[in-house]
Amino acid sequence: MKLFKKSRRFFLALFLAVSCLLVTFNFSWAAPTTKHYDELQFSALPEIKLPKYERYVLENGLVVYLMEDHELPLVSGTALIKTGSRWEPADKVGLAGLTGTVMRSGGTKKHSADQLNEILEQQAAAVETGISEGAGTASFDSLSEDVDTVFGLFAEVLREPVFAQEKLDLAKTQAKGGIARRNDDPNGIASREFRKLVYGQESPYARTVEYATLDKISRQDLLKFYQQYYYPNNLILGIVGDFDPQKMRSLIQAKFGDWQPRPTTVKTELPQVSQANLGGVFFVNQPQLTQSSVLLGHLGGQFNSPDYAALDVLNGVLNGFGGRLFNEVRSRQGLAYSVYGLWSPRFDYPGMFIAGGQTRSDATVQFVKAVQAEIKRLQTERVTDKELKFAQESTLNSFVFNFQDPSQTLSRLMRYEYYGYPPDFLFRYQKAVAQTTVIDLQRVARKYLKPENLVTLVVGNQTTIQPPLTQLTKQVTSIDVTIPGSQSQAVN
Repeated sequence: MKLFKKSRRFFLALFLAVSCLLVTFNFSWAAPTTKHYDELQFSALPEIKLPKYERYVLENGLVVYLMEDHELPLVSGTALIKTGSRWEPADKVGLAGLTGTVMRSGGTKKHSADQLNEILEQQAAAVETGISEGAGTASFDSLSEDVDTVFGLFAEVLREPVFAQEKLDLAKTQAKGGIARRNDDPNGIASREFRKLVYGQESPYARTVEYATLDKISRQDLLKFYQQYYYPNNLILGIVGDFDPQKMRSLIQAKFGDWQPRPTTVKTELPQVSQANLGGVFFVNQPQLTQSSVLLGHLGGQFNSPDYAALDVLNGVLNGFGGRLFNEVRSRQGLAYSVYGLWSPRFDYPGMFIAGGQTRSDATVQFVKAVQAEIKRLQTERVTDKELKFAQESTLNSFVFNFQDPSQTLSRLMRYEYYGYPPDFLFRYQKAVAQTTVIDLQRVARKYLKPENLVTLVVGNQTTIQPPLTQLTKQVTSIDVTIPGSQSQAVN
C-alpha cells in the first residue's frame, strides 16, 4: 500500500512537471500538420562574394596567390605546374605518374626521404606531390607556428628532388600491383575501356600503364621529365591560411626568388582529339558477374563553350532524383540499380557525354534501349517549365558548395588561370544558368547530343544476358581485357 501511494505521488509530480513544460513552451497535443516537399518555401540564397586575395608575380615569373584565413592556426599551399601525363612518350606511359610520386618519396639533396618523413611527422605536417593527366601538383599543410620549416621542405621537394633509385623501384612495384588488380572492378573496366572506344587506344586521354611501359622507364627519364617542366615561370603557387602577408611574401622570396627561370618555356601543344568509334556495341565478358555495367556516350565539349550553362541545366533534367532517367528507367520500369546521364566537359580538350548505370543481366538490353529512348526524347519532346525550374534551382542551389572554404576558392582561381579562363568564370556561368530557357534546352539537346554516334559498352556475363546484345545490333564487338605480359610478370 505504501509503495502504491509513493507511485501515485511520483506520477502526479511527473504529470505536473510535463504540464508546466507544455504551458511554458506552448506545445500542443494536436498532431503537427505536414507539408508536401514541393510546398516548402525557402529564403533566397545569400549573395556569394570572393574572399579578398592578392596576386603578384616574382621577377623569375612565378605567379603567387595569397589568401588570408585566420579562423584556424593552419597554413596550406599548392603549386600547379604546367605538365601532365598527356605529354609523356607513348612508349613510356606511367612516366609522369612515377615522376610525381618519386619526386616526394625519393627525398631531396638536403634530406633523405626518411628524414623528410620524420621532420614532417614531428610537425604534424605534410608535403605531397603528383602529376595527373593535365597538371603537376605539389602541396603542403602546416600549423602556423611551423610554416617556416614546412615551407622550406616544400621548396626543397619542388626545386631539389633526387629521385632515389630504390624509391623508383618501389613505386614501379606498386604500379605493377595496380595493373595486376585492374580487372577486379567491373566499373573500373567499363570506365577504362570506354575512354579507349571514344578517344582511341593510342590517345593520351585513354592510354593505360602496362608492365612493358613501366620496364622502359629509368631514373634518368624521371630527371629529364622533371627538368623539362619544373621551373618558376611554368608554375602557379597559392597559399591560404593563418599567416602575416608581409612575412609570407618574404618567405616566398627567400625560398623561390633565386630559382632561375627558363628563357623560353616549353611548348606544350595539346594532343588532337577526335571520336575513334562513331557508334557500335562493344562487350567485355566477365563470367563471374550477376549484373551488367553499361556505358553509352560520345565525344563532348569544353567548359568555355557558350552553351555550357544550358547543357549543365540539361544534366539536371536528365539526372538525379526527379530526373527523367531516374523517374523512367529506375522507378517506373525498374531496370536499374543506378542510372545517370550527363554532359561532362573538360577545361582544354573535349570531354564526353556519358550515360549508363548498373542493371540485372536479364534486363541489359531493355536498359540500353530505355536510356537511348530518354536521350532521344530530350531532342523530340520539349522540356516542361516545371522540369526547367527544378533543374535550374538544383543547379543554382548547389552553387554555394563551390565556396565552402577559402582553400577551395583559391584552388578554383588558380585553376582558371592555369587553363586561361577569366577569374569570374563561375559567376558568368551562374548568370547564364539563371537565364536558360526551355527553348535553349531543346536547342542544345538537338545540337550536341548525337544518338547516332552513341558508343555502347557492356561489361557483364555473356551467358546470362538474355535477350542477347545482338538485339541491339547485328554486330557486337568483343573486347579482350587480358593484361599484356601478366604471365611473365607472375613468373618473375
